[in-house]
Amino acid sequence: MPNRRLIHLELPEAPAPQSAYAEADRRQAVADILKENRFDPADLGEGPFSLVLTLREGRLAFDIRDAEGRQPLRAIILALGPFRRLIKDYIMVVESHELAVVSGDGEARIQAIDMGRRGLHNEGAELLISRLEGRVGLDHETARRLFTLICALHQRI
Repeated sequence: MPNRRLIHLELPEAPAPQSAYAEADRRQAVADILKENRFDPADLGEGPFSLVLTLREGRLAFDIRDAEGRQPLRAIILALGPFRRLIKDYIMVVESHELAVVSGDGEARIQAIDMGRRGLHNEGAELLISRLEGRVGLDHETARRLFTLICALHQRI
């Protein structure tokens, strides 16, 4: 199923993220998703697909489109509530990591913060996979990167 993937990903125009570090994290997540991903929407044909990821009225919207991004195929709306604690914690840990790097904190402290960040990433990925179950199949790495983008969107509102 090589075509069950995303070839285009769009985030809404919004104010810049709170830091260059957060913007670099967002850009890297998009690049990594487009390089390699598994995005397998149920009952939507072979693919590949485009995705517009937005927050609307406190909900997370997955606007799945054809490969060219012109034809809407399906919209999936998820309540943001189950993600809020993870998003808040993730943003706080990313800010702590950035501060530790800028402040020149010891390598052990930076690694400890990074381990916490990876744990939250994994938890967010598993939550996203479970919330999309039966609607969109994702591999773990794609879900992790989408969680990064969900956090980036949340920072922008």
